[in-house]
Amino acid sequence: MNRLKNATSPYLLQHADNPVDWHPWGEEAFAEARRRDVPLLISVGYSACHWCHVMAHESFEDAETALLMNEHFVNVKVDREERPDVDAVYMSATQAMTQQGGWPMTVFATPDGHPFYCGTYFPRPHFRRLLSEVHRVWTGERESVLRQGAKVVEALNANTTLPSGAVPGEEALRQATDNLRGSFDEANGGFGGAPKFPPSMVLEFLLRDGEREMSGRTLCAMARGGIYDQLGGGFARYSVDAGWVVPHFEKMLYDNALLLRVYTHWWKAGGGELARRIAMETADWLLRELRTPEGGFASALDADSEGVEGKFYVWTPGELREALGDDDGRWAAGLFDVTATGTFEHGMSVLRLPRDPEDPERHADVRARLLAAREHRVRPGRDDKIVASWNGLAIAALAETGAVFERPDLVEAATAAAELLAGTHVADGRLLRTSRDGRAGTNAGVLDDYANVAEGLISLYGVTGEARWLRLAGSLLDTVLDRFTDEAGGFYDTADDAERLFQRPQDPTDNATPSGQYAAAGALLSYGALTGSTRHREAAQAALGTVSVLATGHARFAGWGLAVARAALSGPVEVAVVGPPDDPRTAELHREALLADVPGLVVALGSGDSADRGVGDPLVPRDEVFPALLEGRGPVGEAPAAYVCRGFTCRTPVTTAERLREELAG
Repeated sequence: MNRLKNATSPYLLQHADNPVDWHPWGEEAFAEARRRDVPLLISVGYSACHWCHVMAHESFEDAETALLMNEHFVNVKVDREERPDVDAVYMSATQAMTQQGGWPMTVFATPDGHPFYCGTYFPRPHFRRLLSEVHRVWTGERESVLRQGAKVVEALNANTTLPSGAVPGEEALRQATDNLRGSFDEANGGFGGAPKFPPSMVLEFLLRDGEREMSGRTLCAMARGGIYDQLGGGFARYSVDAGWVVPHFEKMLYDNALLLRVYTHWWKAGGGELARRIAMETADWLLRELRTPEGGFASALDADSEGVEGKFYVWTPGELREALGDDDGRWAAGLFDVTATGTFEHGMSVLRLPRDPEDPERHADVRARLLAAREHRVRPGRDDKIVASWNGLAIAALAETGAVFERPDLVEAATAAAELLAGTHVADGRLLRTSRDGRAGTNAGVLDDYANVAEGLISLYGVTGEARWLRLAGSLLDTVLDRFTDEAGGFYDTADDAERLFQRPQDPTDNATPSGQYAAAGALLSYGALTGSTRHREAAQAALGTVSVLATGHARFAGWGLAVARAALSGPVEVAVVGPPDDPRTAELHREALLADVPGLVVALGSGDSADRGVGDPLVPRDEVFPALLEGRGPVGEAPAAYVCRGFTCRTPVTTAERLREELAG
């Protein structure tokens, strides 16, 4: 019996009609494997995964293959986005056994969950042979299988902690930049060869560090490449080639949230019109394509439509002429590099924009008409579950972008997402990882949920001045300190009261998103800078110890840690803006602070009267100013004022945007 019909995960629901007797992850599956004395077959993937769909069509929808699976195994389907902890421990095993990883991930495990054979995608004939062989070995050579599983678990648990060094200083950051330069692709931007993923966290570090060449060339190349949707905006997950030409077409919330923030920061650092345009288009894409009725942001769009990867996005010269007419069609083909032979499969081309059009108005018209024509195609599927961590990233990006480009609709969208997380994902002071259709899931939040949501709320506070968001961020970070810390000053990825797996996952290195440890360090640093909390700042510094170890040889995997380290070395700079909220001079000072290109800048906004105290809030004493950065800061005479501080030591307050700009540049 297939047990997935009541799942909240769109990925699991995609398999609810399979002839496979799927179980969701849980004790029931383990108990059934022990009762039947058979191995677990654990299949891990996510809804936007192209090869997950391929394996599903080839094998899981095939009655003969399903019969083998059902007879010899207890089959467990896992959404890696709902259970990143389960994904992490089995991915470690897969990489240890095969020297590679990916999704779908296929794991054979003992009834205790100990993996003994792992792989990724298997074509149907290979998969059937594998099922029969694993069954033969389990029934005929059981002891060797159990020994193999025990050895894998022992090996993984013996090497789980990355050595920690000193808090990185200027020399460590210089070495990191040198290390990045060694793998920089001078011809195409980015780092290393194909496949090429957007290096969002590394770019954030380079921008904060003042390195403009590698960051600017990469951001420009991605914006002009096929990885960026030249019609609708938004970035695909990665490029299959080194030149950003052909993407793997799935679009993820986390990539676009991170890149939106990076392009906004690039604009502040002098990225010009291209940076502004990409930021605006990506923000509009997020609101148009991923926003849910509840105010959150869906997880992803599939790579496939009508069962074909990229079909929604690619064009032939003939299709351009059909949509635009002969003259504009030929012009568009030249502009977007659409050729008769194609840059993708079957003579199709991915649209790129290698250079700015000589006629911007014609470009805008052609682009709008092609986008309208594309709307008649079958759209890719959407995974509409809300992941707390990724919505935290979106809140930070939309709040900052909305403030910088004076787009109140983006700030309103960030606020709505925060309201959803606060109302649906927070229960009894703890964070739940997912929700769907306004209904919370049952999976506990992991470290990056707490850290990225706290980061988003701190950014939202800096833009809106609503202290409730900072208070909630502080509550989440207190849970991080109480439940996730290890003995060496770092953090585990799961809480101390989370479900016990064969290994407690802990990985300080970045992947497609900032590592939980470095994300926590960043949020702790900002919170400490706003509140004066020594506990939070010291925890942030301790969590950065692994950055020094990675900086010289593996800087690409510590980008967010390096960015946080640069902020810590810069102070971070703190700005308290104080004045009546309805005074345009207050708004002008506040906006000037938010426009500053300063690493890790934190901004506190207050009125300078009792509104900054805990009046009417039972959680805050009546005589407490929150955040503490506002303590003792008031207007200068009748004029709103801004205070530029480091470590709560402030310079003379200023009352004009021009003077604040000078102070922040100094």
